[in-house]
Amino acid sequence: MNKIINMNQKKLIIGIVAALAIIITLAQAIFIVNEEEQVVITQFGKPVGDAITTPGIYLKMPFTQTTNYFDKRFLEWDGDPNQVPTKDKKYIFVDTYARWQIVDPLQFYKRLTNERGAQSRLDDILDGETRDFIANHFLEEAVRSSNRKPLESGIISEIIDDTLANILVGRQKIQNMIQVSANKQAADLGIRILDFHFKRINYVEDVRKQVYERMKSERFRIADKFRSEGQGEASRINGEKERELKTIQSEAFKEAESIKGEADAKAASIYAAAYNRSPSARNLYAFLKAMETFQKTFDKETNIIITTDSELFKYLKDMD
Repeated sequence: MNKIINMNQKKLIIGIVAALAIIITLAQAIFIVNEEEQVVITQFGKPVGDAITTPGIYLKMPFTQTTNYFDKRFLEWDGDPNQVPTKDKKYIFVDTYARWQIVDPLQFYKRLTNERGAQSRLDDILDGETRDFIANHFLEEAVRSSNRKPLESGIISEIIDDTLANILVGRQKIQNMIQVSANKQAADLGIRILDFHFKRINYVEDVRKQVYERMKSERFRIADKFRSEGQGEASRINGEKERELKTIQSEAFKEAESIKGEADAKAASIYAAAYNRSPSARNLYAFLKAMETFQKTFDKETNIIITTDSELFKYLKDMD
């Protein structure tokens, strides 16, 4: 009886061990690929077969083969801010980022092994391309994407337009050129760079001071231009005022002289008419004219020398 029990226990143990072995073997042989994953199978560190990119349940050799999972989704690369010189020898800090994707898992595994290796390789490629392209373009090209026109019109527009650099390439094209050049270098790595952008560009302290000084200089130029235009306009207005004033005074003087002339003519006519009427009127006219002459010509301190046959002497003698 004991022998039968021992035999049954041994069979049970063997069955349990066999079942566990089968489960472990199946667990090692079966693997699942999700929608966002892709797999490369390796045997003793070397790839076996093609990469698996379709979701589903798959089998592999247990214990000897290993599954290497890679992300199928878009991945992010965030560069470190670097100090880079531009073509005009101005140093700027450039902070970049990019998105990339594993498009050939088998080649990716052969060249880079994992995402950490890919990030390190992208650091070398993208940082190097960024430095090269920034160094081959002027500061304005890296900052701006297109030419700008000032919103103001007139004097300010003319001055500001003179200070704006002519953008031939621009920031967006530089980003595109860096992406294209980097993809050429990454072509045999099994990855593709989907986009590349400058996240932030900032001036170093020395360049920042130069920019501020240039901004102040431009504003001073605008102020000087306004002062010059204002002074010119003031001179023009004052000149027109003086010309109009002299014209008004000249016209007024002309009109006054004309009125006085007409009045003198009327007075002379009246005097002449009165003079021709009677001797007494002539004497009165001569007397009044003499008195008018005295009033306009002499004062208390005037000394004169006249002849005895002068008309004035006659009246002066009668006054004695």
